[in-house]
Amino acid sequence: MKKLIVLNIAAMLLTACQMKGNNSEATPETAAQEQTAQTADTPVEGTEVGNKYVNIKLPGIQGNNVAVSDYVAKNRYTLVDFWASWCSPCRAEMPTIVQAYAKYHDQGFEVVGVSLDNRREAWLAALEKLGMTWPQMSDLKGWECQGAQLYHVQAIPANVLIDQQGIIVAKDLRGEGLLQKLAELLK
Repeated sequence: MKKLIVLNIAAMLLTACQMKGNNSEATPETAAQEQTAQTADTPVEGTEVGNKYVNIKLPGIQGNNVAVSDYVAKNRYTLVDFWASWCSPCRAEMPTIVQAYAKYHDQGFEVVGVSLDNRREAWLAALEKLGMTWPQMSDLKGWECQGAQLYHVQAIPANVLIDQQGIIVAKDLRGEGLLQKLAELLK
């Protein structure tokens, strides 16, 4: 019985880091409690597949402003990836994104990271440790992140894939699903 409970908690942690009512960072204990948080059942106008993307402009790692619009028209596909250093599922997903970036960047694939971190030091340390060499942005406001609010992000990891014309072609691609979609689009 104890083993089953541990497995259920682990499964919940790997599913997603759920939005919290406050701006604190997730921990394994709070993530299990927050698992009951639900995402919106109806798509938000402007952020669903088939619609034009909503631009995000936030401070980058050097303090300069980074905008999604700086990358969309220059690349065949741009993945806007919502994540945080404290989010275990985000960190578990990152090797796949690193792999996709290495494989498809030269073919016109870009990633723009939007961090829901509160602490700059943790954010920068995670970028280095996880090998995230693509453009990054964060206002360091956690769940109050302007970019996450624009896309009504309720759980992370989350992402949107945007084509060169600025149309959202896919959402929440994870693991093998991301790699398969990119292989299909960039053949």
